[in-house]
Amino acid sequence: MSENPSNPPVEPTVQHSRLIAASPIYYGWLILLAGSLGMLMTIPGQTVGVSVFLDKIILDLDLSRSLVSFLYLLGTVSGSFFLPGVGRFIDRSGPRKAVIIIASLFALACVYMGLVGNIIMLAFGFIAIRSLGQGALALVSLNVINLWFVRRRGFALSLSGIGFALGIGVFPLIIERLINQLGWRLAYASLGGIVALTILPLGALLYRDQPERYGLQPDGPLKASQTTPLSEVNYTLPAARRTFTFWIFTAGSICIAMLGTGLIFHHYSIMASSGIERSVAAMVFVPFGVITALSNLVAGLLLDRISPRFLMATMLLLLCSALFLAVRVTTAEGMLLYGGLLGLMEGMNGVLKAGVYAYYFGRSHLGSITGFATTLAVIGTATGPVSFALGLDHFGSYGPVLALTALPPFLVAVILLLTPSRLLETSP
Repeated sequence: MSENPSNPPVEPTVQHSRLIAASPIYYGWLILLAGSLGMLMTIPGQTVGVSVFLDKIILDLDLSRSLVSFLYLLGTVSGSFFLPGVGRFIDRSGPRKAVIIIASLFALACVYMGLVGNIIMLAFGFIAIRSLGQGALALVSLNVINLWFVRRRGFALSLSGIGFALGIGVFPLIIERLINQLGWRLAYASLGGIVALTILPLGALLYRDQPERYGLQPDGPLKASQTTPLSEVNYTLPAARRTFTFWIFTAGSICIAMLGTGLIFHHYSIMASSGIERSVAAMVFVPFGVITALSNLVAGLLLDRISPRFLMATMLLLLCSALFLAVRVTTAEGMLLYGGLLGLMEGMNGVLKAGVYAYYFGRSHLGSITGFATTLAVIGTATGPVSFALGLDHFGSYGPVLALTALPPFLVAVILLLTPSRLLETSP
């Protein structure tokens, strides 16, 4: 990636914040905690959260699985088109104002999901929770962490990912209990209340723009050995889009988003096709969450030390393995193994999708760059579930479609491993 970036950052005017000045520790660690909570609160709009409601929605509204999958595609794709604008808004207005607006709207969207009564309302509900939860809230929460960490970005993102991963392991079980006690409608509305009581006030209190605006440096005070000031490349979105690096990593992200989402969205159905009961199928989220947390930490540490290309290629090969194993799980032990494999993939993905664009393209236009890349990845999340559903209708089983869809991630992994380093590497 040899192209020079444009629009270098302008030195900002130093602002004063009583909260930052009063912090007994580097304020970036508080940003990390708040951003991690923001990521956790995206789960009601993530596929891992929606999948728990899926069978209840299909039964209650008397809709086919293929139709609901198509509505999910429509809602996800439609919602993704808002994300480039959200990214520009974050760059322009800062993460604090953005999280207040986004979290408020997302809480309302969860309440709305509990009111849907027909396919039109369901389509609008999917647009709302996907664009605001899986898209916008995740975008601003990861963005604020990236603003405060550069040299230790991988480590910081891995710590954030641990919390999110443990949430993935626990949150679906909490949602399942809420559904059993309250019904799926009140359960979804309750999730909106949780969002409103957690990330909305804490995001408004703690989220801040990049540390230079407050007279601080990313990563905390410099050590005596760190006498050289931080130097970053800072690409604009058009400059980033003209690089091979942007597109090969985005292609990998699309594969993960598309096929990983398909596996989670239809998880209970895939397991049922192999004779696995729902209670056993739910076990997948325990190893999934634990292994995601561990692999997230390891991947974050590695991101500070080795090229992201090797992490991305490994993650894509793990995805191919998961697609092969999904229809071959027949026991509880196999379910734990499958969940662990998904966890390895998701843990690495959490770090890469959070940090790779900041790693290569800098922080000055990070919202715009990640907003555009996230739009493409979110479109991928939409096509995965409907592809699996149509494959089931056509072939009568999930096996053939899972085998066919393993080819794209395998090819992207091979390209990443064989491409000369000079076409990918640049000094972050």
